[in-house]
Amino acid sequence: MSMSDPVADFITRIRNATMRKHADVQCPASRLKNDIAQVLHQEGFIRGVVGFQSERGFPQINVELKYDDQGGSVIRGIKRISRPGLRKYCGYQEMTTVLNGQGISIVSTSHGVLTDRECRDRKIGGEVLCQVW
Repeated sequence: MSMSDPVADFITRIRNATMRKHADVQCPASRLKNDIAQVLHQEGFIRGVVGFQSERGFPQINVELKYDDQGGSVIRGIKRISRPGLRKYCGYQEMTTVLNGQGISIVSTSHGVLTDRECRDRKIGGEVLCQVW
């Protein structure tokens, strides 16, 4: 069975794994999922991301989750914004901060997957994929 929204599945896997306090989460790989994971790593929300081949030969990625000293997840919330049924595009001037700068929006642009801050600095817009705080 094919998946209609693989990015939402990726985000849901991360959300569920952080609620259950797992050390890492595995999911099928794609370039977009890897780019989202790289942005999360650069912003300090996850420890890292590693790509590998599954036993059946399919590409997979392993996202290593990050927790604070008290055992709480660094990712307090993650929400899908643009979805296949309703795409959300935003110019750099309309991009708002997430929780007054405590979170980020992840945006797919013609220059790759960037944060909302990078989009405003470079003055480019794109599709708002998700918000993380």
